[in-house]
Amino acid sequence: MTDKNKEPYRRTFPISWEQLQRDARALSWRLMESGPWQGIIAITRGGLVPAAIIARELDIRIVDTVCIASYAGRQQGQIQILKSTSGDGEGWLLVDDLVDTGKTARLVREMVPKAHFATVYAKPAGRPLVDTFMTEVSQDTWILFPWDSEIQFAQPIVGRKNRDHQP
Repeated sequence: MTDKNKEPYRRTFPISWEQLQRDARALSWRLMESGPWQGIIAITRGGLVPAAIIARELDIRIVDTVCIASYAGRQQGQIQILKSTSGDGEGWLLVDDLVDTGKTARLVREMVPKAHFATVYAKPAGRPLVDTFMTEVSQDTWILFPWDSEIQFAQPIVGRKNRDHQP
């Protein structure tokens, strides 16, 4: 297997709806002192749910979107801008669920350079591009958001260990 095809994520960090709401509300507390905000620009699709929670907590009624497509499953591919926004972001809060490699963050930062960029979760490679975040996660961890998962049988750890460590 070449490095290009190698899975970059060795760990999985599942997030429940309740945990996401707690973390987004905690992020709202951090953002309250930096406002007031004219509105929120959510980076779709992942930023929609955190943006809705933050909009409620900070009583923000204007929510716009920047629509970006970059992931197919766990692989980040070519970034596509599906919908942009107007202005330079002055007075606006830019919200996403996660900053990972920073590719999407760099692109959106160019679109709205004066917006305050906030994410619920941040990985080391993308963290410098974000103004405010709630929780740092290691670069080799795949965050499994509640909208990307379903309830199913979980193999006991001993069974996973034997299966995962075979040559």
